[in-house]
Amino acid sequence: MHSTLIVARMDLASTAEVGQLFAEFDATDMPHRMGTRRRQLFAYRGLYFHLQDFDVENGGELIEEAKTDPSFVKVSDDLKPFITAYDPKTWRSPADAMATRFYDWTASR
Repeated sequence: MHSTLIVARMDLASTAEVGQLFAEFDATDMPHRMGTRRRQLFAYRGLYFHLQDFDVENGGELIEEAKTDPSFVKVSDDLKPFITAYDPKTWRSPADAMATRFYDWTASR
């Protein structure tokens, strides 16, 4: 499984709206088409964390392919009033907001 973590800024008062937008998006076939296995959203002191797990390593490629789909464009546009770039000076795409994993551990069964 491949994971990405996007970090941005969000007013904590908007968690219900953001959660609802993703609930509506995740009820479509888009997450499956993008290879999304699980999505978790977190908020902490004005920060937004979007953890997304993918079935395959090429989740990023599938997202790139989905970027022009009307459902993807709509959710991206609908989120703009609620979520802003962590660093607007350097942000060009969600890739510029992705945290870098520097340690990974998995329990053996």
